[in-house]
Amino acid sequence: MKGSNKSSIRYLAYISQFAINMLVPIFLCSAIGYFIDKRLGTSWVFIVLFFVGAVAGARNIYILAKREYTDDRGKE
Repeated sequence: MKGSNKSSIRYLAYISQFAINMLVPIFLCSAIGYFIDKRLGTSWVFIVLFFVGAVAGARNIYILAKREYTDDRGKE
C-alpha cells in the first residue's frame, strides 16, 4: 500500500509540474503583452506574446518529459 501511495503522490507532482511549466509562461507573456498594448495603444502585441508564451510552455513540457523519460529508462 505504501508503494502505491508514493507512486500516486509522485504522479500528482508530475502533473502539477506540467501544469505550472505550461501556464506560467503563457500568463507572464500575456500580462506583458497586455501591458505593452495598453501603453502603446496597440492591439496585436498581446496576441503575439500569448503565442510566444504557449511555445515557451510547450518547450518546457518537452524538456520536462524528456528528462523524466530518460530518468525512468535509466532505472530499468
